[in-house]
Amino acid sequence: MTRFSDLSLDPKVLKAVSEAGYETPTPIQAQAIPHALEGRDVLGIAQTGTGKTASFTLPMITRLGRGRARARMPRSLVLAPTRELAAQVAENFDIYARYTKLTKALLIGGVAFGEQNKLIDRGVDVLIATPGRLLDHFERGKLLLTGVEVMVVDEADRMLDMGFIPDIERIFKLTPFTRQTFFYSATMPPEIERLTKTFLQNPARVEVARQATASETIEQVLITVTPPRRDRAASEKRKCLRALIESEGDKLTNAIVFCNRKVEVDVLTKSLRKHKIDAAAIHGDLDQSVRTRTLEGFRNGELRILVASDVAARGLDVPSVSHVFNFDVPTHPEDYVHRIGRTGRAGRAGKALTIATPADDKLIAAVEGLIRKPLPRADSPLGAPTLPTQATEDADTASGDAPARTRRSRTRRTTRAEAPAPATSDVPATAAPQSAPETPVAETDATAAPAAATSRSAAPRQDPGARRRERGKDKERGHERADDRREPRRGAVVGMGDHVPDFLMREFRAN
Repeated sequence: MTRFSDLSLDPKVLKAVSEAGYETPTPIQAQAIPHALEGRDVLGIAQTGTGKTASFTLPMITRLGRGRARARMPRSLVLAPTRELAAQVAENFDIYARYTKLTKALLIGGVAFGEQNKLIDRGVDVLIATPGRLLDHFERGKLLLTGVEVMVVDEADRMLDMGFIPDIERIFKLTPFTRQTFFYSATMPPEIERLTKTFLQNPARVEVARQATASETIEQVLITVTPPRRDRAASEKRKCLRALIESEGDKLTNAIVFCNRKVEVDVLTKSLRKHKIDAAAIHGDLDQSVRTRTLEGFRNGELRILVASDVAARGLDVPSVSHVFNFDVPTHPEDYVHRIGRTGRAGRAGKALTIATPADDKLIAAVEGLIRKPLPRADSPLGAPTLPTQATEDADTASGDAPARTRRSRTRRTTRAEAPAPATSDVPATAAPQSAPETPVAETDATAAPAAATSRSAAPRQDPGARRRERGKDKERGHERADDRREPRRGAVVGMGDHVPDFLMREFRAN
């Protein structure tokens, strides 16, 4: 069995690794570190939680042990998609480089530029950054990348999802061609393949597990909730989540609940707190200080439930997470693998539960197609769906789980009142009226419209066949009914009715 002492690492690095409690490298570490120490580019493909961070941090510290950094010119560069993942890499660097004199700087958003500029001005050996903040410093003229010897791109497929690929390409072009590149990704979509072929030189491909697979130590469960109404889907899922948390009991030491939207994260956190469940939210719209404080409380065991967006699906290294709940089925099936990878880390057992509705069937099929096996089904703790009653709706309103109802504003349209036909008429049927009286327009008052509707509904409908026969008889007599279209009278202007302006009726003759 390979040990860290067999990998030709710097003795100072080996001492730090031993004090951290590690003796045997993971498969990706055992395969990637020898290629990295030879100076080759490395293309690493492995699922989350396999120790990818140490696989590039350890050889990078060993290589940078010789040399000295210059002001504003870092010697190595590590790019991470999220602030949390960048902070995790920085923590690992502090652990493994404690017996060296290497310096580092962490460039992430949500932090003032002043302190970061001071570190860069002194000169750093390792620069750990998110793409956006790195380019901000570069465009301000505070940073030069011409001295980069080692470049690392971590979680490249997440970079693709977040739209960072154009920034990554730009950063690659700012670094020297002679650099050594470490490129790590859990999946290899076509865009990532193109990037590796463009910027990596004859890389050593290290693939320790099939792409997009979950750890075998994770128990996966799918619970389908069938809401009685579409607008009650979120409410029923919240009830199901609370029931699952209660049913797990003491086995649930801590858990991460993933939602697709930031708004849903806040709503779910508020609902859990109302039901006396210790929970806190983390997503991209929160200040960095709040995100850091929340993660620290979760790692220390002060917080039991962490409700998060996909910002925590990567880079959150808490080895003892017992459960992961997918409150929403992820829209990208790759995110499912990264979400459940927050549990069952380092060989520990974990449990991942996904709550779905019948509307999520396509998303579930995509996930099962990616992991190449069906998700085990389990019965919902809520039982069979029941029609909501007024009592349950009142209870949901009090607990904050009432569904959002949309109300349509209906406007009454102006209608023409139908003049009732007289019971008897003194006018002979053969007499044609000289001028048709104007039909009065009904009032638009709210009381007039129901009255007109009532009169129309109360009047019996005439048989269409009888009506046609009656019209035929009238036309044979040479008379037209009032509701038929009349032929325009001679001298009348079509479309002007019976009141035609005099100037339109005058005749003009050319002399």
